[in-house]
Amino acid sequence: MESQEIKPSTPQDEHIVENRELNIWEALIPVFALVGMLAYNVYTYGEDALSGSNQFVLLMGAAVAAIVGFFNKVKFDQMLEEVAENIKSTSSSILILLMVGALAGTWLISGIIPTMIYYGLQVLNPSIFLAACVIICAIISVATGSSWTTSATVGIALIGIADALGVPLGMTAGAILSGAYFGDKISPMSDTTNLAPAMAGTDLFTHIRYMLLTTTPTIIVTLIVFIIIGLNLETHGAADTHLILQDIKSAFNVSPWLFLVPIIVIVLIVKKTSPLVALLVGTLLGGVAALVFQPGIVTTIGGGSTLDFTTGYKGIMNAITIDTAVPTDNEALQGLFKAGGMSKMLGTIWLILCAMTFGGIMDAIGALTTISKALLKLFHTTFGLFASTVASCLALNITASDQYLAIVVPGKMYAKAFKEKGLAPENLSRTLEDSGTVTSVLVPWNTCGAYQSGVLGVDTLHYAGYAIFNWLSPFTTLLFAAFGIKIRTLLKK
Repeated sequence: MESQEIKPSTPQDEHIVENRELNIWEALIPVFALVGMLAYNVYTYGEDALSGSNQFVLLMGAAVAAIVGFFNKVKFDQMLEEVAENIKSTSSSILILLMVGALAGTWLISGIIPTMIYYGLQVLNPSIFLAACVIICAIISVATGSSWTTSATVGIALIGIADALGVPLGMTAGAILSGAYFGDKISPMSDTTNLAPAMAGTDLFTHIRYMLLTTTPTIIVTLIVFIIIGLNLETHGAADTHLILQDIKSAFNVSPWLFLVPIIVIVLIVKKTSPLVALLVGTLLGGVAALVFQPGIVTTIGGGSTLDFTTGYKGIMNAITIDTAVPTDNEALQGLFKAGGMSKMLGTIWLILCAMTFGGIMDAIGALTTISKALLKLFHTTFGLFASTVASCLALNITASDQYLAIVVPGKMYAKAFKEKGLAPENLSRTLEDSGTVTSVLVPWNTCGAYQSGVLGVDTLHYAGYAIFNWLSPFTTLLFAAFGIKIRTLLKK
């Protein structure tokens, strides 16, 4: 074990509601009810569960939690206040989702996404495609500090290339998210990378350096697995590549100049421009590019016969707000030549609002605090403490439906316990990221799972098994804890 001197702990003063403490069975009533209802709902509706029924089930789970709260003398106004705070915390995410839909629309009709697919098909063959997805998304995510922005820009294009190559979209989405969350974890510009050390009581760069110890082997294993999958992958798209390329060129004016738009967006984010602003700029530039490079497509979508101001305005606005499609006779490209605009994201936003309602009431009645404390009491060894932290993060991602709560609540609950065990705070911050940040995307009703599923157009359950980096990370951190690998201790003066 490594050692270091004790440093003062300065976690941020995050608000966590505490009432008369519920017992563990009371706290778990809403969880059991929610899991049971969701299980039956998914069994009944299958892939259509996210079309609306899961959202209502989350509200029913919130209602069960509220009933428990009433018996615990928690005022209804207090519950609504926590729900409002939860929803307020997602306001920027909701706006980003809307802008992602708008960006996808203008990037389609401008030919940006088809151009990426066109050149990508010539460079990325199926045998290296999945590993390349991991590397490309990891680089972009490290530079931007955002897994969300990475999937919303490069990820969408890679999904399109995968569809054209005949690579399964679930595999592709898993590779995209593996790379995106690797970068999100270690980028100093990432909000979760800053939040975790703040909660644990260590500094940012100590946290990043210490986290690399578990993150590096995890991403290496992920790459090896995707290389092996790629070498043994049977696809149907490679033989049709020439025809697909020809059909893309016949539908769009393909030009390398179109790469300027995504490059500008990436540069803006690297320079720490707000992702919301960068996506807005990308959307507007996509509209301008559509008018310059694809005037015929804009005219058609605008419902006119010639391009004038009104037709151009309607064409761009339609692409931004509603479903649009560029006609093609190639069935393999029909799905790629469609975009839903902002309206496509409304279902995801609906899911986020319902998930935040459930999480807010669970927080208000004190259930989240009770569940974390109960998990802590189950373990007495050092490994048990790590395991308890991992379990708490996973439980909060499932019950509170938010990765930030999965970092803040266990961070506040376990900081003292790690110190009492003589463990340096970076042990806690690393564990929070290894289990809280990356697993959020594996839960369909979590804000991250809902967002990524909506943006990439791949159901969470289809990509979860292939998001190797995401589910392997908590196992890696537990492996290090079990064998005492790089577990830094405090030196008492």
